[in-house]
Amino acid sequence: MMEKHEIKYNNKRIPFFLVRKNVKNININIKPEGYVIVSANNDISVDTIKRFIEQKSSLILKKISYFKESQPEVKRQLEYISGESIRYLGRQYRLRIIKSDIEYVKFLRGYIYVYVKNDKDIKTKKKLFDSWIEERINTVFNKVLDNVYYLVGKYGIEKPKIRIREMKTRWGSCHIKEQAITLNKNLILSPKYCIEYVILHELIHFIYNNHDTKFYNLLSVLMPDWEERKKFLDEEVIKNI
Repeated sequence: MMEKHEIKYNNKRIPFFLVRKNVKNININIKPEGYVIVSANNDISVDTIKRFIEQKSSLILKKISYFKESQPEVKRQLEYISGESIRYLGRQYRLRIIKSDIEYVKFLRGYIYVYVKNDKDIKTKKKLFDSWIEERINTVFNKVLDNVYYLVGKYGIEKPKIRIREMKTRWGSCHIKEQAITLNKNLILSPKYCIEYVILHELIHFIYNNHDTKFYNLLSVLMPDWEERKKFLDEEVIKNI
């Protein structure tokens, strides 16, 4: 899974996301949005990776600075007005604010409708939307768990319960003793096939605790395209967080 680390160079912080892949070298990929993704195999220690990045720090900072100057883009906080774009399950949807005596949120035909008494009341609109998205996260994640569990049920593991929270460095984590998995709430931004990958990844940990050859062999058998799903998460979905 994706891990977040950082180094310091000339009193500047360089945070980076570490992705473990079956590659020979340490690879550094700097995205136009300014974040750094480093890929390396499991045999290379984090300390070795950090030393490598320190050697490249000057070039990394120059490229980040170039992107900031050439593509200055600041993510806006939602104002909850009609026409705003919201990402949900891998697609962009438009927000529609409708004045109504009954306050609720409805998702229909590519639009997210927020019905509110006072369409200028940002706090109420945000509260309505947050409540709706929390409900959708819980529903979607549990439904995906139901759909994916059949792949591993034959290995004798019980279906775990799901915990949902916002995490900065992981998409998911497994708690074997508690028979539970924790999922990053930001997964709701991603397509369902990415959520399927994260849940299957955590379910397999109930069979193989470590990321060893047996773990990845089983993952590849049950989900042959898991690397493509993981790549989309680590390189595309992260832009929207």
